Amino acid sequence: MTFIETTTAGVTYMIAPNIPARHAFTTRLGGVSGGYLASLNLGEHRGDAPENVRENYRRLGLALGFDPARLVFTKQVHGNAVRAVTAADAHMLFTPVPYEADGIVTDDPEAVLICFTADCVPVLLCDARRGVVGAVHCGWRSSVADILGAAVARMEELGARRQDIRAAIGPSIGYCCFEVGPEVVGAAEAYLGGDTAGLVRPNPAAEGKSFLDLRGANARRLAQLGLDPANIAVSGECTVCSHDKYWSHRYTKGQRGSQGAVITLAGLSKGLGQ
Repeated sequence: MTFIETTTAGVTYMIAPNIPARHAFTTRLGGVSGGYLASLNLGEHRGDAPENVRENYRRLGLALGFDPARLVFTKQVHGNAVRAVTAADAHMLFTPVPYEADGIVTDDPEAVLICFTADCVPVLLCDARRGVVGAVHCGWRSSVADILGAAVARMEELGARRQDIRAAIGPSIGYCCFEVGPEVVGAAEAYLGGDTAGLVRPNPAAEGKSFLDLRGANARRLAQLGLDPANIAVSGECTVCSHDKYWSHRYTKGQRGSQGAVITLAGLSKGLGQ
């Protein structure tokens, strides 16, 4: 499935056609931040002026039709913890997040979920029939620790059924640019039970190094978990190659902002989209 680029109120973002809930994978386009953070930086701790970050969130909320005060954040630590949240967990900008989790799920239509990336894989999950959504930050460590398995299990605790869950795997570092060592390849092989055909390609220019398709690995894991492959959309955009459009930690050597993957049940009636 081809993701759709949309610009609303000056903010450019991507949407996946298989996700019926309101959602977006943001780009770096449409904000007010300057310098190496230009322009839609959503990271609170990247060196940006607080007034710029607040304005960027105001613009994003205007574009997507939600109140930024309803956003639920996580403190991402590259682990596999997934937390069930409600609107009561909404985060006030520039205050500490009281828990660590790389994934959040909810059945509360008042909550707006967001996870942050800048090369790592963002995954949005939606069971529209039962009204459960999730936002998952899948760096390679979180991925091989099976955070997606944890996220699907947590969604099921809220009433979702894995055969009805739709997934959108957003822009991230691509197969073309994600060079890794043998320890990462080994971890991916263990994660997928050895099913890595087509996901690993040796780099002839660097002995012992390979390229890993992390998006593809996560899509394969979702299928292993029981999601219908027809319900899994995978972006074809690489954040390194498209560094003018997306934040890339690897390309900028850490001098970058953060983009977000956002999803909410607000306005979605249970039973739709299936």
